[in-house]
Amino acid sequence: MIKQLDLEGTPREIGEKHGREGKEQIQISLGTYEKLFYGYHRIGWKEARERALVHLKAIEDYDPGFLEEMEGVAAGAGVDFEDILALNARSEIALTGRKDQIFSDGCTSIAVTPPASDETIIGQNWDWKGSQKASLLLLRIKQKGKPDITMVTEGGIIGKIGWNSAGLAVCLNALITDKKSDEVPIHLGLRAVLNSFSYHEAIAKVKDGQMASAANFLLAIQENGRGSMAANIEVSTFGIDMMGAPDGAIVHSNHICSPSLLRNLKDLNEFKYTDSVIRKNRAEQLIRTALAKGRAIDEESFKEWLSDQFNYPNSINHFPNENAPEHRRTETVFSIIMNLSKRRTWLCIGNPTPEKYEEL
Repeated sequence: MIKQLDLEGTPREIGEKHGREGKEQIQISLGTYEKLFYGYHRIGWKEARERALVHLKAIEDYDPGFLEEMEGVAAGAGVDFEDILALNARSEIALTGRKDQIFSDGCTSIAVTPPASDETIIGQNWDWKGSQKASLLLLRIKQKGKPDITMVTEGGIIGKIGWNSAGLAVCLNALITDKKSDEVPIHLGLRAVLNSFSYHEAIAKVKDGQMASAANFLLAIQENGRGSMAANIEVSTFGIDMMGAPDGAIVHSNHICSPSLLRNLKDLNEFKYTDSVIRKNRAEQLIRTALAKGRAIDEESFKEWLSDQFNYPNSINHFPNENAPEHRRTETVFSIIMNLSKRRTWLCIGNPTPEKYEEL
């Protein structure tokens, strides 16, 4: 189904095992992004590595352990450190050039807490190039002084989508905008969130313009005996906006929702109204329908919602749109559901159906 790596020790040790045992998946990631960067930007891998290096100082100031872990990944995989850095900065490298050259992964993220559900559940479809199915890794990470992490990622990328032993989970929604900086790449921001013990600690890691590009981090937490919360945190080069879920249900896709972000950024998603907005509205409709009918919302609800094909191929369960430009033809690569109340996870590789999910 998916290759699982159990990683433990120092950042260097964690990285080396990731690189050594995930070498095949890392090579697939390197091949995918070398091709994409050239195909869309006409830049070679050497230039991609140089673009990644502008983030080096910010990463060192932010968390030097990330550099040690990426160095370990490179050593274990037998590649250069700059190769691994470029993978971890791939969103920032992609967010340059003309509008018709910009590419980004898409997704639909959903979270529920009380009062919408008795449980705290968060999940998403990650939509991207189908070739990256072969690059996926399930990482289970044990670190001294930090929570244990369960994370699904692309080979070589040390931060992505998952949850930790403190009951904190994060999903990613890419946002395509006109601004980036030399600060910390968003995938390392995701890892910093997963390294956090609390909601406020996680938010502190991404606020105040610490992120190099814009994205939405859907954060949810189930604290033992102290309740739960979920919110969309739209991060950017100048700051964040936090949009909560007072009714206990929240959704995000791939366009900016924050009025304050829109005052500072231009949303360059050329398929906002024919794809992203429809997916968001459909997910909200599915949730409202379940609530109106008095249905209990659980992981089975998420399986149905994330398998939904309304507005095919630009559906929540996304399929390649042959009428779209090549750089915007994406499909659901994996679907993940994390029940934080039960501390249980379900995963489906490829386009989901309710029957295809497997518990991790």
